[in-house]
Amino acid sequence: MDDRRKRLIYRAMHRGTKETDLIVGGYITAVAADLTEAQVSEAEVLLEENDLDILDWVLGRQPVPARWQGTIFDDLLAYEKVRTAT
Repeated sequence: MDDRRKRLIYRAMHRGTKETDLIVGGYITAVAADLTEAQVSEAEVLLEENDLDILDWVLGRQPVPARWQGTIFDDLLAYEKVRTAT
């Protein structure tokens, strides 16, 4: 795995809130090796978002902003749905 993906995993696992670390970090850790360069770039931008905003979007407390619809965030939501169903 290249350094960019390793940094991405580290940043995803050390967000600041435990819940977001588990959700975002778990997803990124699971898929990092398979992400395209474009998806890695999207993930890096996603990690710039506020932890609590991401958590609200994932939990459905706030609608997912249009800028994140049709992006890697859709994959994150699908991953989290499967993860919590087990």
